[in-house]
Amino acid sequence: QFGLHLVQIFLVGLTIGMTRVAVPGLAETDFGLADQAFFLLTSFVVAFGIVKAIMNLFAGKLSEHYGRKQVLIWGWLIAIPIPFMLLYSPNWNWIIGATILLGFNQGMCWSMALNSKLDLAKTTQKGLVNGVNEFSGYAAVGIAGVITAYFVELWGAKEGLFIFSLIVILSGLLLAKLTIVETLPWAQLHVQQAQTSGQDTSHQTLSQLFRTASIENKPLVALNQAGLVEKFTDAIVWIFLPVYFLSQNLTLIQASSIIAVYGIVWGASQLITGPLSDKIGRKVLIVWGMVFCGLGVLAIPYTSDVSLWTLEAAFIGFGMAMLYPNLGAAVGDFAPPQHRASLIGIYRFWRDSGYAFGALAMGIMTQWSQNLILPFWFVGVTMLLSGIVVQLSLPKKS
Repeated sequence: QFGLHLVQIFLVGLTIGMTRVAVPGLAETDFGLADQAFFLLTSFVVAFGIVKAIMNLFAGKLSEHYGRKQVLIWGWLIAIPIPFMLLYSPNWNWIIGATILLGFNQGMCWSMALNSKLDLAKTTQKGLVNGVNEFSGYAAVGIAGVITAYFVELWGAKEGLFIFSLIVILSGLLLAKLTIVETLPWAQLHVQQAQTSGQDTSHQTLSQLFRTASIENKPLVALNQAGLVEKFTDAIVWIFLPVYFLSQNLTLIQASSIIAVYGIVWGASQLITGPLSDKIGRKVLIVWGMVFCGLGVLAIPYTSDVSLWTLEAAFIGFGMAMLYPNLGAAVGDFAPPQHRASLIGIYRFWRDSGYAFGALAMGIMTQWSQNLILPFWFVGVTMLLSGIVVQLSLPKKS
């Protein structure tokens, strides 16, 4: 079952990865977006971030009532119209609509596949679980970017995305229906074990937990803000790196290959950084991951060589591998078992709202200045500042 949920995460990663290069890179030529409309270019990621953040918030609670498997299946069912919307899109509004459905899919499917693996694992294995989970998902993000670039070369943007997305979404739905077992009983076993060991297992409402995680609990507040800000890095890679590389006269396949290095290094390195955090602690990896990402993003506009861009993409990917699984694992460290799904959902709400906040800020500043370098400075500096907040807020041994 653990392996089958990794397959689910891989397929969810493919669905998001297919939009990483083709959609921003071909927004003007194939999807009806006006030239230099940077604010509108970011709109599809803003919509995705808002929807995914909200679904992350409620998916945990829904799964506690209806079960992890049921919410997983709902997530795949909601995604079925996406291939057809991409194929028949007459204008950019259809792309925004498809991305909204993608946000529902990601918020439900990714959350459930992760929560199910946490249900099945020991409480001492949260770093390992988050590491292999994010490896599977973000390796798929990188791979999908390259595959769809080749599909676009062969069949055109709309047809290539249609073929790829339809295969992935139907595969995810069928496998979820036929192979996945409900893991809620394992989650309930964790609660029973906590009761036996004398831990507090009292009930709290979602609003009470949201207040605790967002305002009152200093470590959780620090982790939630770091999750939000690190999505600025992923948003700039998603929206502006394809546009920037194409403006430097790279081909779509060259741009997708560089961006794929970011995703694949991010994914693969988490097999090391996730389990490592179970041994040496989360804090040091999170803080240095923020620093690596900030410096890597700042370096890109000041180099002009494909090999250097590839190296910088790998450097940012490794930084993300240091911080990404360990932010989620650290939230799990501070979460009682009976509220783990909800508190992780709240963290994922704040984290993925970073897509919306980051994309909106970058879209406005780039539209206003018509300067593609400004977003790189914005992301680089905020990542470094966020790392300082984590360093000052988390306990030494965390």
